[in-house]
Parts: sequence; structure tokens; C-alpha cells
Amino acid sequence: MVPMLVWFLLVTPDDVLPFGPKAFQAHSFLALIFVTMCLIWTADYLRRGLASRPGPKLAPWARIMHQALHKLLIWGLFGVAVTGFLLGLTSAVLLKAGGFLPIAPPMNMAQANQIIGQIHVFEFYLLALIALVHAGFHIWRHLKLRDNALRIMAPRALHRYL
Repeated sequence: MVPMLVWFLLVTPDDVLPFGPKAFQAHSFLALIFVTMCLIWTADYLRRGLASRPGPKLAPWARIMHQALHKLLIWGLFGVAVTGFLLGLTSAVLLKAGGFLPIAPPMNMAQANQIIGQIHVFEFYLLALIALVHAGFHIWRHLKLRDNALRIMAPRALHRYL
């Protein structure tokens, strides 16, 4: 999820358009994968609750922060998926995720599309800020509390660097 979040922070559809339709389609397909993962993550949360638990070394305020950050990320990613759907719904043309999956029937609502587009972008950058705070929180845990928070989350191949 993190590499795709960074990709979409740095590369917008306008950035890939000059490289032609195949580049735009690849960007769109990557967005479809990202949204699918977000929806699966939300469904998993609704079914089983949070996948992670706060560590025993966390103070009460940090336990609340841990839970709040995780829930903000999950619901924020779900919100980005919803506003993406609304962009397709209010569009003047049929938008297809990945070049093949229709997002929603276009209703040609230009003003609503513009407003939803602004919300979608603002929401995504706010979500990136929350992800940065979340990462900072886990780095703080790893360094200050020495609870191996990063080793728990990182793949085993990266453990020697932590």
C-alpha cells in the first residue's frame, strides 16, 4: 500500500497523459488495484476489527492514538474510494478503471464533479499526512519504547536494517 500511496502522491493523471494512452491506462490500472486493496482492507476491518493491537508498553494516550490512526487510515482509504466512485458518477463520460471496468454510469453533473474532484484530492493528501503521522508514531515506538514495532510490521528481509 505504501509504494502505491507514494506513487499517487507524486504522479497525477495529468502527469501521465503526455506519455500517451497506454501510460494513462497503466496508471488507471494501478489505481484499480489500490482501490481494490483499500476496499478489501475496509471489509476485513468490518469483519474482524483492527488487525493490530497496541503493545503492552504503550501509555493510555498512546493506545488511543494507535487505534485512532489505524481507523483514520482505514476509513480515509475507504473515503477516497467512495469519492473516486462519485467522480465517475458525476462525470460527463463513462470512466473505466484500468481501461476496462466501468466506474459508474455518467450523469453529466459538471459542478458536482468539480466539487467532488476537489474533495477527492484534498482527502487523499490529508490521508497522506495521516499516514506520515502514523509512520512517525511507529518509528517513535520503535526507537523510544524499543518495542520492535517496526520489526513486527516490516518483512523479515528488512529486519537487519531496523
